[in-house]
Amino acid sequence: MMQMRTHTCGELRLADAGKKVRLAGWMENVREVGGNLAFVVLRDFYGTTQLVIETEELRRAVTELNKESTIAVSGTVRERSSKNPKQPTGDVEVVPDAIEVLGRCRYASLPFEINRSREADETQRLKYRYLDLRNPEVKKNIILRSNVVAALRRAMTEHGFLEITTPILTASSPEGARDYLVPSRKHPGKFYALPQAPQQFKQLLMTSGFDRYFQIAPCFRDEDARGDRSPGEFYQLDMEMAFASQEDVFAVLEDVLPPVFAEYGTYHIASRPPFRRIAYRDALETYGTDKPDLRIDLTAVNVTALFEGTEFAPFAGQTVRAVAVSGCALTRKQIEKLLADCEVQSGEKGYWFKVDESGALAGGVAKFVEREKAETLLPLAPNTLVLLAAGPQSVKNVGVMIKIFGRECPGHMDKERYEFCWIVDFPMYEIGEESGELEFCHNPFSMPKGGLETLLAAERGEIDPLSVTADQYDLVCNGVELSSGAVRNHDPEIMVKAFELVRLGEEDVKAKFPAMYNAFCYGAPPHAGIAPGVDRMVMLLAGEESIREIIPFPMNKNAQDVMMGAPSEVLPKQLEELHIAVTKQEEE
Repeated sequence: MMQMRTHTCGELRLADAGKKVRLAGWMENVREVGGNLAFVVLRDFYGTTQLVIETEELRRAVTELNKESTIAVSGTVRERSSKNPKQPTGDVEVVPDAIEVLGRCRYASLPFEINRSREADETQRLKYRYLDLRNPEVKKNIILRSNVVAALRRAMTEHGFLEITTPILTASSPEGARDYLVPSRKHPGKFYALPQAPQQFKQLLMTSGFDRYFQIAPCFRDEDARGDRSPGEFYQLDMEMAFASQEDVFAVLEDVLPPVFAEYGTYHIASRPPFRRIAYRDALETYGTDKPDLRIDLTAVNVTALFEGTEFAPFAGQTVRAVAVSGCALTRKQIEKLLADCEVQSGEKGYWFKVDESGALAGGVAKFVEREKAETLLPLAPNTLVLLAAGPQSVKNVGVMIKIFGRECPGHMDKERYEFCWIVDFPMYEIGEESGELEFCHNPFSMPKGGLETLLAAERGEIDPLSVTADQYDLVCNGVELSSGAVRNHDPEIMVKAFELVRLGEEDVKAKFPAMYNAFCYGAPPHAGIAPGVDRMVMLLAGEESIREIIPFPMNKNAQDVMMGAPSEVLPKQLEELHIAVTKQEEE
């Protein structure tokens, strides 16, 4: 028994009738029904209990309070005459004999109704997040997050991983996004950086002789928000294994994640191991994305041969891809509307034709399609819709088409399940959009397939550097990238050669990654790892569209904490201590 209360507001049942109890919580609602009779809904973390006020003194006490005041109630439990089967405590009510005000709400009106806060403007919700979190529907996502993190910790420990925390203040390092910088007071003109990921530290732990490391790691990246990415701060299940291959990493996650998803997910079916493996280039060709949603059965086909010599200008001389949607009953108007939605997302116009009930081609670009030729490339059963995309962005366009039409056309998406897959064999290098020169495509710490010999062959011009693949992999679930990982490049000679291909020499590697380069020179074990995003994982489990719904105190889309007023200006004295001067751009 706690001093403030004997029971919680979600605890009392019919067996408790006749007991003297003390409850505490927020006064959610007051309903007067005449005379001295009033009904009060009392809410705490655990649930709600109905109070029945039957004296003038207590009725006056509660009606003078604003909703959301916190009170403590002493009284007797009794069976309700009108039960509420939808409420766990709906068989009983408490008749108070004393009410104590613990925390008075001083505002007669609230920014939003607590139990309908999710319908409020997001800015209001974030500004008054402490009120938003009182909503049981909002709170349950935070509880889910806690349970999932605890389950992940248990599973990783059971698999022999040691939880180790790595530094938050560290050195700036090229991880693919902008750093958050922290000025040093003791070292004028120098800065710490908040870690974009514990990448170097976890690799250093492997060189230090730790065999299996993990942590629920905070990561910081100054990047723009989107539905599945929070600006500023996020968390990941960071792990690394010594003397390990790609297969070892896959085996651990394929054992750890499905039970968590099956137990805590909105859907209770999750892929069984081994997860499907799809090469990066095959994923683009087949699904139009490296993040395929395997719950959708639609795929893309290259039909360029179908339009050789075509008179249809948008397809002339272009690569053309198609998606065949069988059993499609959409009208012309519905098809055009969905294609317009696709264009908004992909930036490219899409086209179509349909096979009618008689088997004839009709609608859209049908007059430019030779049926006999089309039948060799596409399934053309009656009521099949064929979506088409052409040009440099055709891969992205068909990917968007698969996603949108797969969801809208019945029978093509088994929504209520979690489908995992591994995307493997990522390219090591790419041509930079801005530089026009060879750059690392993803993680520069990945081991190239074939090791040093492959890099030397690329250097000698015997193979195209763009054909070099890395022992890198992504874990994807329901079209959401949960994580990237890789077999690490643990050999200083291979590391230097990998950087030389992007015009950086040994001295550059030493300067950018001094600790890791030097540690590897003392004999590093082969090692591999991955880091699934906790926020994205919980978002999928909760069935939410926005990642902000599962973060206790999220920033808004502009990376602002409107509740705390961050980022904010600081005192001139603080800037002086840090040897910083703030300059404002002159207005034109």
